[in-house]
Amino acid sequence: MAAYSLLINGQTRAVDVLPDTPLLWVIRDTIGLTGTKFGCGIAQCGACTVYLDGQPLRSCSLPVSEVGDAKITTIEGIAGREAEAVQKAWLAHDVPQCGYCQSGQVMSAVALLQDNKKPSDDDIDLAMNGNLCRCATYVRIRAAIHDAAKSLEG
Repeated sequence: MAAYSLLINGQTRAVDVLPDTPLLWVIRDTIGLTGTKFGCGIAQCGACTVYLDGQPLRSCSLPVSEVGDAKITTIEGIAGREAEAVQKAWLAHDVPQCGYCQSGQVMSAVALLQDNKKPSDDDIDLAMNGNLCRCATYVRIRAAIHDAAKSLEG
């Protein structure tokens, strides 16, 4: 076991875990923030997406020992104009079906809109690549991202 101090959603959290514990399990099991989901465990599905210093990454494959002093943001801590626009568009387009993948989908969509205010279909496909949805709501996800981008104009 080793002691780590993690900055998660603006709060410093002290944890005592094994160095090779994936960040996902520290977030979910040790800290109790269960919005970030376990999907595949090999960084392929996107359900475990969080931000590390503002960049989306798969938390299931990152050992807590490699986080250092990076700022971690989970779905519970996401905020700002882009986040609000995505959340509203998600509801308007009735994107979730089972909802399991949605925290990762939302995290990736918000990151896209923070970098690209007017994404094309190709931009969306590239940014969302690797975010799997078993319910196949990809058409609604793309439409919601376009609507969120439009709402950010002006």
